[in-house]
Amino acid sequence: MSLQIENVALSKIILNEDYCRKVLPFIKDEYFDMFTNRVLFSTINDYIDEYDVNPEPTALKIEIEKRRDITEDVYKEIESFLDNLDRDQYNDEWLLATTEKWCKERAVYIALMESVKIADGQDQTRTKDSIPSIMSEALGVCFDDHVGHDYTKDAEDRYDFYHRKEEKIPFDLDYFNKITKGGLPNKTLNIALAGTGVGKSLFMCHMASACLLQGKNVLYITLEMAEEKIAERIDANLLDIPIQQLSDPLLTKSKYISKVEKLKEKTSGRLVIKEYPTASAHNGHFKALLGELSLKKGFHPDIIFIDYLNICASSRYKGTIVNSYTYVKAIAEELRGLAAEHNVPIVSATQTTRSGYGNSDVDITDTSESFGLPATADLMFALISTEDMEQLGQIMVKQLKNRYNDPTVFKRFVIGIDRAKMRLYDCDQSAQDDIIDAGDIAPETNTKKQFEGFKV
Repeated sequence: MSLQIENVALSKIILNEDYCRKVLPFIKDEYFDMFTNRVLFSTINDYIDEYDVNPEPTALKIEIEKRRDITEDVYKEIESFLDNLDRDQYNDEWLLATTEKWCKERAVYIALMESVKIADGQDQTRTKDSIPSIMSEALGVCFDDHVGHDYTKDAEDRYDFYHRKEEKIPFDLDYFNKITKGGLPNKTLNIALAGTGVGKSLFMCHMASACLLQGKNVLYITLEMAEEKIAERIDANLLDIPIQQLSDPLLTKSKYISKVEKLKEKTSGRLVIKEYPTASAHNGHFKALLGELSLKKGFHPDIIFIDYLNICASSRYKGTIVNSYTYVKAIAEELRGLAAEHNVPIVSATQTTRSGYGNSDVDITDTSESFGLPATADLMFALISTEDMEQLGQIMVKQLKNRYNDPTVFKRFVIGIDRAKMRLYDCDQSAQDDIIDAGDIAPETNTKKQFEGFKV
């Protein structure tokens, strides 16, 4: 079957321009078993690249005759093939589907052969850790003919998109849901900005706990604290025990295990915490971790927390040879790429500058090291604490950038904070009265007014 579809595909690439345009970007010369077919395909590819039209059989003969890497016998075989091209008519859908299936089968076969070589030590350029990505890429082979959004032709799809409910991971905090229109979408990078000791890690630990209670799979990557210290904070939140009492002798091992078992009954989600040394791990390490978790534990995260972005490494640059703007921006771009590749939201944090530390009105310009970070993030907000707010058990949130909603709506608001139990909570509405910027109203309350008199 392989040889037969090879011959049909080559014939139709030459004779059928529509078929050629659809399949040529996805076929590789290594997919062809026969050497003569590989030579012919590479010649066709070169011809179309240069002239952007389907080649005539005679033109192909002339081009192949110029080649010095083939014998007379090979040339005669190709010439015979071109003289007897398959001119039968096939159902277009069947032909595309069969060609796609052949490409996928060949890609998987080639990937298996490469994996065997790596496993046997015959390929010194790659390690065994690369085998999962090689197989994953081969299994992902498909014909995707989407090359852009046609404004008029795709109007119906666009309307459906406007009314489609996007998959999001909601917060357990009311105002965060309001400013994000229901939670964090996949393929996004979300950043909390705060000074030292204000509550960056507390915010992420609380959010990780809330996601776990929703039945989500959570991956928490820490480059600052030990795995056990992060787990301790999450314990305080989920088990409703002040963090100082977790090491109290009165909390016996049996009581502790009993609380954890009760927690397991409340959620189907899983939480994995992974520690890396500070400034040593980058996007490549996180990809490898996700591959290992998938293979060894069957664990696929719904959301990833990285504590925190500035102490990650970049897979593209060395920190000693580029400035901090370029370096931190590169880290942010790589993490956002990781979020898009694995279809999850990523939540991380960054420090304020020295001038922003202790400031009661932190601005986006107070981002430390690189303004390239807010340029890359989808959502960025500041966590602000003052002595007065600390006494009230509150912390202020200020929107700095928001791609999900109008950032002037609920630009500032307060949430409650319980540092002993590493927990955040909604405050009474009265706490917001003097905080929320004047004129801030939820956009849905004005929807009817916006569309009154709207005509085309």
